[in-house]
Amino acid sequence: MKEDFLSRMLKEDIMNFDKNRHAVFKLQYHLITVTKYRYKVIDEAINLRLKTIAHDIFENRWKCKIIEIESEPDHIHIAFESQPQVNLSRLIGNFKTVSSRLIRKEFKDTLMKYYQKPLFWSPSYCILSVGGVTIDVIKRYIGDQNKPE
Repeated sequence: MKEDFLSRMLKEDIMNFDKNRHAVFKLQYHLITVTKYRYKVIDEAINLRLKTIAHDIFENRWKCKIIEIESEPDHIHIAFESQPQVNLSRLIGNFKTVSSRLIRKEFKDTLMKYYQKPLFWSPSYCILSVGGVTIDVIKRYIGDQNKPE
């Protein structure tokens, strides 16, 4: 049983993992952030601008890789990969602060109908880790460790 799940996974998928000097990793996340009061303010123009801002912040500033990005009128979904040293709360805070400032500046007339104060995003967000296996598989793998053969 020493040729277990993790060993097979590493052999099969090692080419899909990222590397730095000290680690091999695959960190994937799904971020969802909503507009303040869930107002439906994200139209096609704001959506396109949010995508441009997200690519700049996630990829250029934080060295993450956006896998997929799309929005609904009151929220945005961003699937991305990051490196282990990335502080997720700071990355998300940076994205929300910068995008809010730029969107409010560039789409002032559109947003004035909804927000009298300088608002765009709700202060909350949802961040989910995304993986190739279920938690049950990981629990079974951990539970099988250090058992006599």
